[in-house]
Amino acid sequence: MRERPTEPQQRFAVIDIGTNTFHLLIAEPGKNGRPLWEIYRSRHFIKLAEKGIETLSTEALTRGMNALLFFRQQIDLHKVPADQVIALGTAALRTATNGPAFQTEVRERTNIHIQIITGDREAQLIAQGALMAIPRPQEKVLIMDIGGGSVEFIIADEGRVYWAQSFPVGVAVLYRKFQHNEPISPEEVDQVRAFLSLQLQPLLAALQSFPTTHLIGAAGTFDVVADHLAFDKRDAATHAFIDLDLYEDFYQKILATTQQQRYDMPEIPNDRADMIVVALILIDLILQLVNIRQLTVSYYAMKEGMMAELIRIRNEKED
Repeated sequence: MRERPTEPQQRFAVIDIGTNTFHLLIAEPGKNGRPLWEIYRSRHFIKLAEKGIETLSTEALTRGMNALLFFRQQIDLHKVPADQVIALGTAALRTATNGPAFQTEVRERTNIHIQIITGDREAQLIAQGALMAIPRPQEKVLIMDIGGGSVEFIIADEGRVYWAQSFPVGVAVLYRKFQHNEPISPEEVDQVRAFLSLQLQPLLAALQSFPTTHLIGAAGTFDVVADHLAFDKRDAATHAFIDLDLYEDFYQKILATTQQQRYDMPEIPNDRADMIVVALILIDLILQLVNIRQLTVSYYAMKEGMMAELIRIRNEKED
């Protein structure tokens, strides 16, 4: 928590209800060059799609409800005005047959109203967050956000989004569909790559029209990559630059491990130990298919993009 004497009326809360992870961010308008002033941040690994994304398991929904009850306590503790709280549901709640019933129960028990957003809206918010965190790009960049249920790709520059699409190929989907051995078998790696190469054809077509060799990885698995491969952390609060020459060794090292070995590796968070292999396969494929020459990790993504939008809308109303 970062303390700053302010009025609670300045505070906003954004809840990101992802397929794997639930996030709460409480922040205020930034000052002195900061895009946001962070008051409180919490992350809970829920893994809603642990037993499938079509119908979410009772155990997963219970974990999700407990996290949202905790978030409600924190929002009240930090005295965030009720009209400055927003909760966004993404791929799992877009897809699951029991998603609407979960929304209703959450509203009744927590007074948190979940808005289910489209993949396109999710991509827009990710772009807003990521571009806020990195140095102003001089050319187009490819922004990539790996979620549990979907992966968003956005081609943009400082002033314009040229193309964006959400693909239902998140790591929970890939893990359940393809990874049945520990370590993952060469055949399974090939299957993941072949599946993704087919599914991501619209991305490759878009890159023909809007080429770029600079990849912006938005949070999630990219945070793990940054922890170990960043060569410049001068502005570690918002972004990091990755040494691509080291990625292949890191990738091959993780690829050869069992899940238990990954649990024992201090560089891999326990909550990512199961699905990080398929996530790294996805990143490696993009690095190769797109001929990426520069990789920057943004620690901002959808929730920060939503936060900035809420603050901007409030400021416009006051002007």
